[in-house]
Amino acid sequence: MEKKKQKTLKITQTKSVIGHRKKAKRTITALGLKKMHQTVTHVDTPEIRGMIQAVGFLVKVEEE
Repeated sequence: MEKKKQKTLKITQTKSVIGHRKKAKRTITALGLKKMHQTVTHVDTPEIRGMIQAVGFLVKVEEE
């Protein structure tokens, strides 16, 4: 039985949330980002993709 390796996403905050809507700020926090240029890794799921799409103008995403 083979185990499938889950794809992961490296998400880096590239812009500040100052001056943006509360929803964007909460989404950035929910992704686990607290500072500028901080990088977090998440498993590629539809939920995470939706969050990235909502704040795509604030983050940079790399697939691993």
